[in-house]
Amino acid sequence: MEKSCTLLVHFDKGTPALANEIKEALEGNDVPAKIDAMKKAIMLLLNGETIPQLFITIVRYVLPSEDHTIQKLLLLYFEIIEKTDSKGKVLQEMILICQNLLNNLNHPNEYIRAVTLRFLCRLHETEIIETLIPAVLSNLEHRHPFVRRNAILAVMSIYKLPQGEQLLDNAPDLIEKVLLTEQDPSAKRSAFLMLFTCAQDRAVNYLFTHIDRIIDWGEQLQMVVLELIRKVCRANRGEKGKYIKIIISLLNAPSAAVIYECAGTLVSLSSAPTAIRAAANTYCQLLLSQSDNNIKLIVLDRLNELKSSHREIMVDMIMDVLRALSSPNLDIRRKTIDIALELLTPRNIDEVILMLKKEVVKTQSGELEKNGEYRQMLVQAIHSCAIKFPEVASTVVHLLMDFLGDSNVASAIDVVVFVREIIETNAKLRVSIITRLLDTFYQIRAARVCSCALWIIGEYCLSLSEVESGIATIKQCIGDLPFYTATEEGEGQYASKNSQQVNSTTVSSRRPAILADGTYASQSAALETAMSPPTLVQGLLASVGNLRSLILAGDFFLGAVVACTLTKLVLRLEEVQRSKVEVNKEATQALLIMVSILQLGQSSILPNPIDSDSYDRIVICIRLLCNTGDEIRKIWLQSCRQSFVKMLADKQFHETEEIKAKAQVSYAQPDDLIDFYHLKSRKGMSQLELEDEVQDDLKRATGEFMKDGNDANKLNRILQLTGFSDPVYAEAYVTVHHYDIVLDVTVINRTKETLQNLSLELATMGDLKLVERPQNYTLAPESSKQIRANIKVSSTETGVIFGNIVYETSNVLERNVVVLNDIHIDIMDYISPATCADVAFRTMWAEFEWENKVAVNTVIQDEKEFLNHIIMSTNMKCLTPPSALEGECGFLAVNLYAKSVFGEDALVNVSIEKQADGKLSGYIRIRSKTQGIALSLGDKITLKQKGST
Repeated sequence: MEKSCTLLVHFDKGTPALANEIKEALEGNDVPAKIDAMKKAIMLLLNGETIPQLFITIVRYVLPSEDHTIQKLLLLYFEIIEKTDSKGKVLQEMILICQNLLNNLNHPNEYIRAVTLRFLCRLHETEIIETLIPAVLSNLEHRHPFVRRNAILAVMSIYKLPQGEQLLDNAPDLIEKVLLTEQDPSAKRSAFLMLFTCAQDRAVNYLFTHIDRIIDWGEQLQMVVLELIRKVCRANRGEKGKYIKIIISLLNAPSAAVIYECAGTLVSLSSAPTAIRAAANTYCQLLLSQSDNNIKLIVLDRLNELKSSHREIMVDMIMDVLRALSSPNLDIRRKTIDIALELLTPRNIDEVILMLKKEVVKTQSGELEKNGEYRQMLVQAIHSCAIKFPEVASTVVHLLMDFLGDSNVASAIDVVVFVREIIETNAKLRVSIITRLLDTFYQIRAARVCSCALWIIGEYCLSLSEVESGIATIKQCIGDLPFYTATEEGEGQYASKNSQQVNSTTVSSRRPAILADGTYASQSAALETAMSPPTLVQGLLASVGNLRSLILAGDFFLGAVVACTLTKLVLRLEEVQRSKVEVNKEATQALLIMVSILQLGQSSILPNPIDSDSYDRIVICIRLLCNTGDEIRKIWLQSCRQSFVKMLADKQFHETEEIKAKAQVSYAQPDDLIDFYHLKSRKGMSQLELEDEVQDDLKRATGEFMKDGNDANKLNRILQLTGFSDPVYAEAYVTVHHYDIVLDVTVINRTKETLQNLSLELATMGDLKLVERPQNYTLAPESSKQIRANIKVSSTETGVIFGNIVYETSNVLERNVVVLNDIHIDIMDYISPATCADVAFRTMWAEFEWENKVAVNTVIQDEKEFLNHIIMSTNMKCLTPPSALEGECGFLAVNLYAKSVFGEDALVNVSIEKQADGKLSGYIRIRSKTQGIALSLGDKITLKQKGST
């Protein structure tokens, strides 16, 4: 059995002759050698050696030393050696150290006295302590506060011993007298702690006697006062009213630690609006006054908890919370914005939007490294605000559109997605958004942003002037056509590239050039160069617009989007333009652009030819412009936007369902007692107590005090560890608390004999660690015992706990062993469903290196039924919207996501196909940053995928 000790140092035991070397060093007169020898002896003892021969040597040669280091090491040695025999009686040789301890307690040096008193706090043998009590009590009046503080702690530890009240029956009286006269803050704190621990009524009496001076007490004593208040109020909630006044007064204490604890205590004891508002104000003050980022993150966590339980009060504090955005730390800013977004109301939305706009403007002028990420965060926050409150969109949309050309691509994508949604939901802003988009389109440099912006132009340019401006903008960004020109000699040399050799060639080509007046002109160039064809394209063909440069870089998907946008604009031009000549002219120029893109994609200029999907889309656009039918026109001009509207509706529905799922549902029983606030006597009650009574009544009426526990789920957590025929029956109730696993093991003696030294021996496999080993017990015949074991969890991984029960009987000298069943810790206890954006999912999927691929092997024949079964079995969230799962096509591909309590991400992609015989086939791919979660989740899916069994 391991014993607790204040010192734990790894030490290599070395050779057996080490004990003799230690003995020789201890017998010598060299003080440094003695110190080194004492350290070695202590380390040997800590690593399991007994070395009984050293005790007499230490008593003879080390005890008389006056060196302080040796005396301190001597006390450590006395602490860890065995002081009792197998029957629990104190060894006779321990009498030899009593006189030394007594001398130390009366030593003229205060350090020797203090460390000896501290040693007595860890001494549990009453036979040794009994002779030292008068000396301990005399140190309560020592002149030095260091000694007095340790003397008080020694009195407390002696009084807490099983026979302590007999040894020191008047200890509370003595300490109370010390507390009344003591001036040193640390000694005063120790005295109050002793009363709080051993004589709570005296501590409470002292507290209320000096209630006016609490604010002047030191930080340490104030912290103990708060601990006392929490303990008293948990035992008797009816008395919390008078203690809350003390907490309110301590909110003005100069110590940040004290006011933080005050706020936490206030929230735990009271739900009155005044108390919650005071706590929230305190947290907001700490958020601004503390410079440590870790403190700010902790305070934001507390504010987030308040937001969940007292949202109506926190709504008024939203601007105070947003002041934390002044911190440059991104984690703090992210948490602050997340809290603020859930506190939005029609009353405060204007102030919040104004604050966010100011922060966006700041990101333009600042030179910080992470300004782009912060801007993206702000854009997403403004997007959420505009979706919840459409009336504020007009105040921010034009400001955000300045960032369409942002160098941070992710931020620019968020802006253009926001614009796309706002232009559909706010019809009044359509004209101004289209005008601004056409003016700033040339600034966009990212292909994905260009694609989305082109879609907006194609769908929402409705009037004649808008359509003409849209076509002109695209033509300007495309530049002169064709995209490249080359001589026959140059083309022939490009054609010879199959030889895989880079030749030095002379190429004559024409390229567009911009003159001083802004017009275009053709420029001939003859360059002799040695480069591959792709480099040649980049060297000869200078881009004059964002679309041109991106298409020349080989982005033919963008080329297909350009073709589709031009097709929509020309079709709409036919509706709004009466002149057929103008329509035909624009259609001809659009066809020329499309053909030029195809020509570029099929040439040998670029290293990679045009992909088949983009080629087919452009060809369809060409055919459509050559021969337009009414049905096709309707699909292009109406159905696309209808699909987008449906997507927005699905997204809104999905968000609404998530909010409903997060909402706490409380149930009240019809026969519950309800106290009517207006019929109560208010005599002697403060406003805070009255508010608290009202809140308690409301909670009781709405069932918030009731904990809706799933009894069936609790029964599932009871695991049988031994058989019914074993002499000792054991079963365990497993409770998982994020980073801890608690095993409550019930052990029943089924024999007619007394079981002695019964111990529960546990071992773990995986990232599990046993915190402490349960002690030995004596179990009477047919009696039971509850044993608790704590296990720490360090990662999301399936672990196994195994062990046995060992005991002795009076008749048999041998130890008996009962082997226990293994306890498998389920990974599902550590992961919970979560949501993330599609872009974030794809980014993580590309970054994570651990993948586990599980083949589908199931008797389930319906794709959606199988998907629901996997979701329920893995406790994950389906990110694919329900609209994408509609219909029957025999194929199914969805993304699932979950997050562990350790912050790990679990990504799952389910791709299945229904075979001709009705069976499902395919793969389930799991990706994560760590190996453990990928393997454990894969094992879980393999085990559960066959069916509900």
